[in-house]
Amino acid sequence: MIIDSVLSRNTKEEKVVEVNSGTADNSTEKVKRSLAKTISWRIVGTLDTVLISWLITGTLSLAFSIGLVELVTKMVLYFFHERAWNNIKWGR
Repeated sequence: MIIDSVLSRNTKEEKVVEVNSGTADNSTEKVKRSLAKTISWRIVGTLDTVLISWLITGTLSLAFSIGLVELVTKMVLYFFHERAWNNIKWGR
């Protein structure tokens, strides 16, 4: 899968950095950190979406359905967004 490819590529890059310089590069985020940030942000974002959906629709089951769809799609989008920005040197 795509995630397996990203994870294996990052692991190889970390090993090369450790062999070449003796320490890992602190200017880039590791995949585990990106995943943790993705999950924690999605919990906050999904609770917000469920609450707003419930206020608008008045139906809790519909609000949770909307929240579930939003949870999955935005988590995937955010993860790849984070990994893409990790490759951009601007602002470092």
